[in-house]
Amino acid sequence: MGIRGLMSFVEDYSNEFFVDLKLRNTKIIIDGYSLFHRLCFNSDLELRYGGDYDSFADVVQKFFESLFACHICPYVVLDGGCDISDKKLTTLKDRAREKIQAARSLSLGGGGNVCPLLIREVFIQVLIRLKVCFVQSFSEADRDIMTLANHWNCPVLSSDSDFCIFDLKSGFCSLNSFQWRNLNTIKDTQDYYIPARSFSLDAFCHYFNNMNKTLLPLFAVLCGNDHVNLPIMETFLSKVRLPLSSKGRRYHRVLGLLNWLSHFEDPTEALDNVLKSLPKKNRENVKELLCCSMEEYQQSRVKLQDFFQYGTYVCTDALDLGLPEWVLAALAKGQLPPFISDALVLRRTFLHTQVENMQQPNAHRISQPIRQIIYGLLLNAPSRPQDISQNTLPSQLLAFNEVERINTNIKTSTVYAKLLLKDHCDLSKLAELPLARRQMLLLEALKVKQVVLESIPTFLKLPIAVTCYWLQSTEAKAKLQHLQALLLGMLREPLHAIINSPEKCGPRTQAGSVPCFLLFVKGNEDQQRGGAKMLYEELQEVKAPMQPGPRVDLDTAHVFCQWQSCLQMGLYLNQLLSTPLPEPNLTWLYNGSLVHGLCRRLLASTSAESLLSLCPEAKQLYEHLFNATRSYAPAELFLPKTKSKSKKRRQKKKAGSLGNTADTRHCCDRSNRFGLLMLENLEEHVENSELE
Repeated sequence: MGIRGLMSFVEDYSNEFFVDLKLRNTKIIIDGYSLFHRLCFNSDLELRYGGDYDSFADVVQKFFESLFACHICPYVVLDGGCDISDKKLTTLKDRAREKIQAARSLSLGGGGNVCPLLIREVFIQVLIRLKVCFVQSFSEADRDIMTLANHWNCPVLSSDSDFCIFDLKSGFCSLNSFQWRNLNTIKDTQDYYIPARSFSLDAFCHYFNNMNKTLLPLFAVLCGNDHVNLPIMETFLSKVRLPLSSKGRRYHRVLGLLNWLSHFEDPTEALDNVLKSLPKKNRENVKELLCCSMEEYQQSRVKLQDFFQYGTYVCTDALDLGLPEWVLAALAKGQLPPFISDALVLRRTFLHTQVENMQQPNAHRISQPIRQIIYGLLLNAPSRPQDISQNTLPSQLLAFNEVERINTNIKTSTVYAKLLLKDHCDLSKLAELPLARRQMLLLEALKVKQVVLESIPTFLKLPIAVTCYWLQSTEAKAKLQHLQALLLGMLREPLHAIINSPEKCGPRTQAGSVPCFLLFVKGNEDQQRGGAKMLYEELQEVKAPMQPGPRVDLDTAHVFCQWQSCLQMGLYLNQLLSTPLPEPNLTWLYNGSLVHGLCRRLLASTSAESLLSLCPEAKQLYEHLFNATRSYAPAELFLPKTKSKSKKRRQKKKAGSLGNTADTRHCCDRSNRFGLLMLENLEEHVENSELE
């Protein structure tokens, strides 16, 4: 939620409304949505190239390490899907339009804040790695957070102004004044604390004529929050003499309403005065809406403490929908995204805009076939009787709405589910299907044959399958350097693993771990580590520079946005099928600055082969990845450069470089040599298959 203009207002009066804290030795409930947005937008991260996820993950880790150093025990609560009432739809659409404008500005070299597409998934993966307790609410989390914080008598950390309205026993710490990068020590001790400021509701009400706290929910809905934006309320506001202010309309409205409400004893009296200023025909409807909206500031019936104690909690709203237990459990654990619950409950999803080419169809078009299969699997969930009438047509039963970008605006498009399961498996039984069946469904949706992935390390099977899907699509205008850049970027995680590996690698590698390709290699570990370090450092230097820098290549940006969309929906389908393929470590999988920088380098003079000559082990893994994807790439991807290019420049690229062949026949010949190399090591790979 959020009350327009309130946070900036209270921060203008910070000395009156906030209390200094030395935060340590406490539980704290963290608004996950507010936190990952804050860390993303206030950490000098590059946002133009689709996400430097490793840099973001580093910031998240440092944040929680600061909490741990102060013996602060964090509990993160994430927002779930949209409320079943859909009362925030107008607000969500407005925000979608704002994101499009911000993305457009970034794409043209300007400023703006747009979260990279997979930022939420990366955030959750870091929470899991750091063993931070977290839960995903079924819908918006604000009330659940307030209720949990009051149950445990601990503070809330957020940037959402709604927490200025909630009556919190231990207060609300604003992220704006939470100095986690500036740890201090208690005098004459080694004990750390985080300087913070806590909003005092008592001080706030005292400032406004000792206002009754129960009036604040009415203030929130009159002022305008994410749930209420009634044009008729302007009639009321025009009749109330609000004081003038030089600080803008919102500031003027906040201050005036608070002063006006402070003269009433309770909400009933104040509400009656509001209604008197409206036409009689509107009063009853407005009263019902305002009263309903004010309830959003009351205690939640959800007890999240049960989840943190027992691993599950009861949400009556979710239970009333009759959704399968395994779906509710997976949603609570963050193993299914809000996208799934929105599709299930509302049959409508939002496709988030990236920094892409606004002149082209939105980048999510490429992954629509995957979403249609997701929708088809969800169709077998129980339906609410009110959603189906006797006049409902079969085509309407298959219809889902997607809110997507069209040029620089939004449009709601109808998409029809695809029924992949011929036996119409009930959603409640989907997780019980055999692993082989679920894996087959996933690969069928991605249009990839399982045999292609046999030589691919476990941790890269899903990304490579997604890349094969991406290459096959007519929507994608991928070029050879785009594929090469993605695959080279995927080498960073195993390179990092070699550099930081114990003295002896190989068979001791644990299940699903990163340096799987080390099982193929025997030799001097120090030499391998040195080569890996050189290549890793070379890749780090290739990264596109931070602003000010070269303007974004919009065609390249759009192609990578399409790939990320495919990856996102591939991840979601994999999660819905209970992960028949292991989930990749997104922190290392994609770095936008790197792949954009590699594209420029590969186009200019550098070949993939010259980069990989630094590390033979990485070269071998690259060959496996390239050969798997090559079989799904269009033939024109490997055609020689056009004659308009100078002969000298073509020679620099070397006809024999990896994936940069003079003709497709030569590419196939080299592929055979790679195949022989794979066969030489196949026996050892099979012996260690369980380790992967």
